[in-house]
Amino acid sequence: MGSIPGSAHPAFGFGAVTIIGGLVGYLKKGSKASLGAGVVCGSLLVGSGLMISGESQYGGHSIAAGTSTLMVLGMGQRFMKTGKFMPAGIVATLAAASSAYHVMKALEWKD
Repeated sequence: MGSIPGSAHPAFGFGAVTIIGGLVGYLKKGSKASLGAGVVCGSLLVGSGLMISGESQYGGHSIAAGTSTLMVLGMGQRFMKTGKFMPAGIVATLAAASSAYHVMKALEWKD
């Protein structure tokens, strides 16, 4: 695989943060939903980072954008319902930034 391109770093970083956040939600509150969503979404983001590092830049950025957009919708709705910025608001904000970045990068790689 060689060196990891800079455009893969956000997917790897946000994926790791998402997995850790899901684990923390489970350990602190016993939330199986947090654990499941964190592991699934985080794994998709890490997997997209691997695709970006390989030969599937468009596919990797597209998966990262889709995953991030789903996180915006889910956590944004939760933030609107509870009004609590932590964790829902911050996750929605980070996911929105991730989505915007990966959409931009996917469009750069689109044939």
